[in-house]
Amino acid sequence: MSSDTLHAHVSRASDSDDISVELSSRRTGMSFQRTRMSADRTLMSVIRTSLSLISFGFTIFQVFEKLRDQAVITHAGAARNFGVALVTLGIVMLIGGIVYHLQFMMHLREQRTAMIADGLVHGESKFPLSLTLITAVILLLIGIFAIVSMVFRVGPFG
Repeated sequence: MSSDTLHAHVSRASDSDDISVELSSRRTGMSFQRTRMSADRTLMSVIRTSLSLISFGFTIFQVFEKLRDQAVITHAGAARNFGVALVTLGIVMLIGGIVYHLQFMMHLREQRTAMIADGLVHGESKFPLSLTLITAVILLLIGIFAIVSMVFRVGPFG
C-alpha cells in the first residue's frame, strides 16, 4: 500500500498496525515543524545578542563623538574604536547566525524530502518563509549601514 493510500484510508476501524504507522508518520511530520521552529528560536537569540552589540556599540560611538564635538573631551579615539568593534562583532555574529540557519534549514528540508520520497512522512504541510530570517537580514543591512556611517562619517549617523 502506498503512503497516500494508507493515509487516505486509515480510521478507527483500521488494523492496529496501520493506525500505528499512520500516527508515527504524523508525529514525524510534526517533529520537522518543531525542529524548524527551534531553529527560528535559535536565530532569534542570535538576533537579540547582535542587536544588543550593535546598538550598544553605536551608542558608545555617538555619545563620545558628541562629547568630542562639544569640546567636553579632547580625544574620543579609544571609545570610538570600542564602539566600532562592538558593532563589527554584532555584524559578524549575525552573519554567522544567518549562515548557520540557512545551512541547517537546507539540511532539514533535504531530510524531509527524502523521508517524503520514502513514504515515511506525508509532507502535506509546507515550510513557510522564515520571518525570523527576514528580520535577521534586515538587521544585518541596518548594521552594515551603521558601521559604514561610523567609519566613513557619511550618512545620517556619521
